[in-house]
Amino acid sequence: MKGKRLWQTLRLYSILEPVKRTEYLRKNNVFASLGENCSIEDRIIPLYAKCIRIGDNVRLASHVLLVTHDVSYFVLNSLGLKNAKGERFGEKIGCIDIGNNVFVGTNTTILYDVKIGNNVIIGAGSVVNHDIPDNSVAVGVPAKVICSFDEFVQKRMKDRSYPDSISTNNQIISDKLISWCWEQFDKKRK
Repeated sequence: MKGKRLWQTLRLYSILEPVKRTEYLRKNNVFASLGENCSIEDRIIPLYAKCIRIGDNVRLASHVLLVTHDVSYFVLNSLGLKNAKGERFGEKIGCIDIGNNVFVGTNTTILYDVKIGNNVIIGAGSVVNHDIPDNSVAVGVPAKVICSFDEFVQKRMKDRSYPDSISTNNQIISDKLISWCWEQFDKKRK
């Protein structure tokens, strides 16, 4: 990592809360743009971060990789291959554009030249290598749209998370809620 990017990454490690890390990223103009009410879990500044735009109300879970480049040219050049013009291959660099009201699940990779629309949920462990349209839920490797955002909302409306009386408190889970979760887990398997 080069100087400024290394310093910013080290600084992010000292900021414990994701929302405060995101404010640091916005204040320091790390990305091309970074909207309001966002939360970025990771503490690593992506390479070529100025090639990334992030809209409002975006949540990037832990270990989401924003990959703005491709280093396969190194392998091609080491083999002595040339491009169509007879030149050595160069690094490929592209942009990532994430719309408004987006959640990206943990361990997801978003590759360059990808636009994620508004009102989108990307499932954990996905690899996003092509555009995802507005109002979609996408999962998989490569990520594929599996339902509309409205269908997802309807399904979630039928699901009961947990009783309000035993909800989490600032990411701390009570013994009572743990017991309730195990009861629900076992009930589904009977």
